[in-house]
Amino acid sequence: MIAHWGIVPILVSWGVLGWGAWLLPPGAPRWIGIVLAAGAGLFVLAFFRNPRRVPPPGAHRLVAPADGTVWDIDEMPEPLVIGGQARRIGIFLSVFNVHVNRAPCAGTITYAHYRPGQFLDVRHPDCAEVNEANTLGIACDAEVGKDIRIMVRQLAGLIARRIICTHGVGDRLARGELYGMIRFGSRTELYVPMDRPHKVLVKKGDVVKGGETVLVEFET
Repeated sequence: MIAHWGIVPILVSWGVLGWGAWLLPPGAPRWIGIVLAAGAGLFVLAFFRNPRRVPPPGAHRLVAPADGTVWDIDEMPEPLVIGGQARRIGIFLSVFNVHVNRAPCAGTITYAHYRPGQFLDVRHPDCAEVNEANTLGIACDAEVGKDIRIMVRQLAGLIARRIICTHGVGDRLARGELYGMIRFGSRTELYVPMDRPHKVLVKKGDVVKGGETVLVEFET
């Protein structure tokens, strides 16, 4: 499946690439341009892929909001949504990863904020504080745990310059539901409250799948 946000970019890029393939210098083998254009076109198509994902059982188990590699796991104050100490799990997405974002759990969005900013490489330690970002706070359903609020953040990077988020305050999200994407290399973060007993089921360096890999399990 292809994310619907990619239809226009795919058609435009294919048109440009196809046209460019015929603008090679006189005498250059035409097949070289065709092969290069086809390869670049397939890359664009693959970037916007949206594979079907089925979350594993357990409403209290938070699934990854994105595909990629667990880049860091740390603790910090989070005053916007959680109102206290939070555990942050950062996921790095390369240009080869699936880039759609999915809800970690079922719940209602209570906070939404877009922040313009810089475009540092998302592996830079300051990127979470200064890069362009979109943040959602989610009041989890009772099945997740009583009065649990979590936060997810989309961060643009050095190559990514376009954050898409289709949901806002008052909207409901199902566990694993699509809510946006970040075009090209980027970072997605999950914040969970430290004062709610939970287990982190991944470690730095693990490769995860959005909507499928369990990152955190709350005690029931």
